[in-house]
Amino acid sequence: MQPHARPHADARHPVSAALRAELRSRIPAGRVLTHGPEYAKAVALFNAAVDVRPSVVVRCATTADVQAGVRAARNHGVPLSVRGGGHDFWGRALRPGGLVLDLTDMRTVQVDVGRRFATVGGGALSSDVVSAAERVGLTAVTGTAGAVGMVGLTLGGGYGPLIGQFGLASDNLLGAEVVLADGSRVNTDADHHPDLFWALRGGGGNFGVVTSARIRLHPVPTVVSGTVLYPIVQSADVLADLAGILHDSPDELTVDVGFLPGPDGKPTVYVAPTWSGDIEVGDAENGPLRALAGLGTPVMAEIGPLARSATLAATDAMFPPGRMGAIRTRTVRSISGSVATVLDRAAREFTSPFSAIVWHQFHGAAVRPPLGSTAFGRREPHLMVELISLWEGEGEDNAGAGDDRSRRSRTCAGWKSCTRRSSRSRCRGAT
Repeated sequence: MQPHARPHADARHPVSAALRAELRSRIPAGRVLTHGPEYAKAVALFNAAVDVRPSVVVRCATTADVQAGVRAARNHGVPLSVRGGGHDFWGRALRPGGLVLDLTDMRTVQVDVGRRFATVGGGALSSDVVSAAERVGLTAVTGTAGAVGMVGLTLGGGYGPLIGQFGLASDNLLGAEVVLADGSRVNTDADHHPDLFWALRGGGGNFGVVTSARIRLHPVPTVVSGTVLYPIVQSADVLADLAGILHDSPDELTVDVGFLPGPDGKPTVYVAPTWSGDIEVGDAENGPLRALAGLGTPVMAEIGPLARSATLAATDAMFPPGRMGAIRTRTVRSISGSVATVLDRAAREFTSPFSAIVWHQFHGAAVRPPLGSTAFGRREPHLMVELISLWEGEGEDNAGAGDDRSRRSRTCAGWKSCTRRSSRSRCRGAT
C-alpha cells in the first residue's frame, strides 16, 4: 500500500531553467519531475499531514543519477533532501523549494548467503530486505514496520524486536556506498574512511547520500511473536509485572509495550513479545512468552511461531499510510509507577481510534558496544517511548486530532522529571 498522493500536486516553487537544463543534460527527462501524477506520487509520504512542495524531484535509478542531483543542487544553491521509504513523521524527505533525490527505484537486495550479508539499494524497504533474506533462511535487524526504508532506519540507529539478540540496525551496518556533498562517490567500512563509517552508524543522514549498504544477516527467519491485549482497567497491575519482566529479560526476548485501541475501540494495554532464540523454548506452554498472557485477564492473546516478514506486515496493516500524524518521543529508564501513571492517563484520553503509545526496549546486545564506538549516543538500558497521534481527515479542521495533539504535549510536560528527550531520527530514520 502506498501513501495517498494528492492528485494534482505541483511544485509551489518554480524550478529555474538553468537547474532544469543541467539535470536533464545528465538524467533522462522523464526522471526529472516538477508536476503531474509522478511528481504527486513522489511527494506523498507516510504522514499525510506533511504538505511540502519541493521544486523538483529526481527519480534516481543509479549512483550516477544521485551524483548528478547532488552537484546540480550545489551548483544552483537549492536545498537538497533524500527520499527513501518516506516514513519519517516529520517529512524530512522533502524541503520547500528544494531538490529531492527520490531513491524509491533503487530497491535491489542482493544476498550473500555464505557470508551472511545483504547489499541493499538506498531505496529498499525493510520488508524488501527481510523477504529476500527469509528465502535463504536468514533475516535482517529491522524496526517493527516493513514500510520503513532500511537505510534511513539504519543511519538513525534503529530500535526493533531483535535488538536484544543482535543490537541496533546500525550495529549491523558493514559498509556503504556514499555520495558526498561535492558529488564524489566513496565506499566506506571499518577499514576505508573509518570516520565516515563511524558517523553513519547512528549519526543520521547528513553525512552524504547512501546509495547502497551492506547489512549483516542472521539465521533467524522465524521468531515466536504475537500480541496480547489487556483491558486498560488492569493497566496498573500488568505494567507493574512487566517492569520486572523487562528488567530481567534475556537477550532472546524483546517486548514492545504500550496502549492501543482494542477491537471495541477502547484503549487496551498492548504487549508484543518477540523471541529470537530456540523456537521450542519460546513456544513452550511454560515458556517466557506464554507467561506474558497471564499477567491479568486478556481480551486477546495470540502468540506463536511467525515468519519475520509476517510480523512486519502486521505492523504495516495496523499503521497504514495516508493518515495525518504527529509524534513525540521520550526515553525512560523503566516503567516506574510515575511513568505508568502518566501513560495510563494519556491513553484514557485518546480522542482518535488510531492513536497509540508504544515503548521499545533497549537492552542486551545493544548496550554492549562501548559508548563512542559508533555515533549512536546512548548505550545504557532504557525504554524509548513513542507518543503517536494519528487521525483521518483534514488536519487542523479535525477537532479530535487537535485534542490528541494537545494531550500528547501535556503528557510530555507531565513527566519531565522522569524522562529524557529522545531523538526520533535514532528510531526509524529520517527518510
